[in-house]
Amino acid sequence: MRLVQDNVHTPMFASLSQAFRPEEARRVARRLAIHSTPKHGSGLHMAETELRILHRQCLDRRLDAAAVVQQEVGLWEAERNEAKATLHWRFTVADARVKLKHIYPSIQI
Repeated sequence: MRLVQDNVHTPMFASLSQAFRPEEARRVARRLAIHSTPKHGSGLHMAETELRILHRQCLDRRLDAAAVVQQEVGLWEAERNEAKATLHWRFTVADARVKLKHIYPSIQI
C-alpha cells in the first residue's frame, strides 16, 4: 500500500496502534510505503493540478474500455514529457499572508 501524506508530521504509526490491536497495527505498518510531500509547497496540490490538466486535455470524453484509457493517457503522457511540461508553483509566502490572514491572529502594539 502506498500512502502519500501532505503533512510530514502526521503520527501514522501511533494512529495505527490506537486503531488496531498491536499485531494488526504492525502488519499494516509493514505493508505501508509512506511518501511525504515536500516541506515547501503542497505536493498533493501539484498532483491534483496535474490530474486536472490530464482530465481537461485527455479524459474529457467517454472512453469505453480500460485499454483505451491506458492508450490515451500513455499518448498524453508521452506528449507532455516530450514538451518537458512542468508546473510552476506561484503561491508565495506573501500571497499566503494575504489569503490566509483570517487564520492568524493580529498583534496590536
